[in-house]
Order: sequence, then structure tokens, then C-alpha cells
Amino acid sequence: MPSLVIPQGPVHYEVYGKGKPVILLHGWLGSWQLWESTMQALGVKYRTYAIDFWGFGESGKRRDSYLVTDFVELIAQFMSALGIAKAPLIGHSMGGTVSLMTALRYPELVSKVAIIGSPVNGNSLVLLLKLASIPWIADLLFKQMGLFRKSLHFAAPLLSPNPDFPNLIDTDLSRTTLASFLTSIASLRQIDLSQGDPDLTIPILGMYGLKDNLVKPSEWRTLVKAFPQAQTKLYPREKHFPMLSPGSGFQEDLRAFLDSPLTPVTMK
Repeated sequence: MPSLVIPQGPVHYEVYGKGKPVILLHGWLGSWQLWESTMQALGVKYRTYAIDFWGFGESGKRRDSYLVTDFVELIAQFMSALGIAKAPLIGHSMGGTVSLMTALRYPELVSKVAIIGSPVNGNSLVLLLKLASIPWIADLLFKQMGLFRKSLHFAAPLLSPNPDFPNLIDTDLSRTTLASFLTSIASLRQIDLSQGDPDLTIPILGMYGLKDNLVKPSEWRTLVKAFPQAQTKLYPREKHFPMLSPGSGFQEDLRAFLDSPLTPVTMK
């Protein structure tokens, strides 16, 4: 369980494989554990780092702020502390939004970005997550965490068919703090990257399950409109967690994107 202390607090991460670095970022209420199979698939050729955001997993939980912008700073500080000059960022859901924002704020640190089921605009969150972004509702859910965990455990097959998913999400929920639960989703709801940035020309891949029931699947259109250089991989049978479905083709698609030559991108 490696960890390091960066200026804004301790960060837990897991590392696997050898080669050029790749950084993996989890979504809301998740942790590095959702990346285990991806790390194994990529670790043959890449040195993969899966990070727990502050307030989640095993990372520090004594902070006053858990904004999405705080997680952007976490990535910059993490890379500096480990001497990683530049790397691809792979982010799921909220982690993908963090990846895009890091590329926009620190383009010199990011060689490629792949986002999986990620909101480019916070308005793409489904109603349940929009409600969770309302402080008093989120506070009520957290105070009823036992019931919430049981309900989510029961509903887990609706989010992912992976038999390990109910236990994974339950473990991650047990390590989430009230502050991170409240603040991060409310912050994500307010994000809007739909204007893009014409100066950002790094390769981008958007990977979306067309049966996603947490982020609107049509968000891939927002991504391509905001960042014309973006490629997309759409999975007709997948929901919000395609990386947990062995037969989805996700691992192969991600590996192909990472293996592709890093050539200058011409804006369409």
C-alpha cells in the first residue's frame, strides 16, 4: 500500500507493471480497486499508477475541501513528487472530468487523455446524482449510510454485471467521508467543459457505454463538439463501468489508444 505526502495531504496509490507511466483515476465513491483488471492488462507494457482521491479509498481524509479542482492539484503534485514529467491520464466518471481539467490547466503534464463514462458538462448526470449534489439530500443519504449501502448493494447488478462489483462498491462506500461525499458530487455537478479549448491539441479518447444509467450516454457528443480531436469508442451493451466487463473490448481499445503514435493533432 504505497503512499506519499504531498503539500495538500497524504495520497494512497497502487502501482503495477513496468514501462512508461500511465495514471488511472477513479470516479465518485470509487477507489483504485476498480482499476485492478485494467492495471493487469496494461501492466505488460506500462507502469500503471492508480490513485485514491482525497476523501476516498485510503487517501487522506483530514481536509476542508474536496472539490474537483482540488483533485486536479492532487494529480499535479503527485506527478511532481514521483518525478513523472508527462503521462497519459485515464479517468472513469468524475476521474475523467479531472483528467480533462488537468490537461486544460497543466497541458505540459499530460500526453493523452482517455475518459470513461465521464461528464464533460455536469448537467449530464442523471437525476439521482443531481439530487445527491444537493447538500441536504447528500447529508441525509450519508446519515443513512447503512441503508444506502444495502440499497446500493441490491442495485449493484443494475450498474455492472460483474459479480465482484457489489463488494467493491460497498468497500469503497465504507471508506468515504461525509465531506468528500457531499463536496465532490456538488462540485462535479457545477463543472462545464463544453466550451473546450482550441489550444488543447493532445489526443483524447471518450469511451461510453450506451446503456449508462449514471451519466447520459450522449455525453460523447458533447466531448467531440468541445474537443474536435477527440476519438470515441461506444459500447452498445455496456453501462457505466465497461472496464469491469471482460468481454466488452474495453481493455483492447484502451491499450490501442495508448500504443498509438503520439503525433501532432490537427484540429478539424
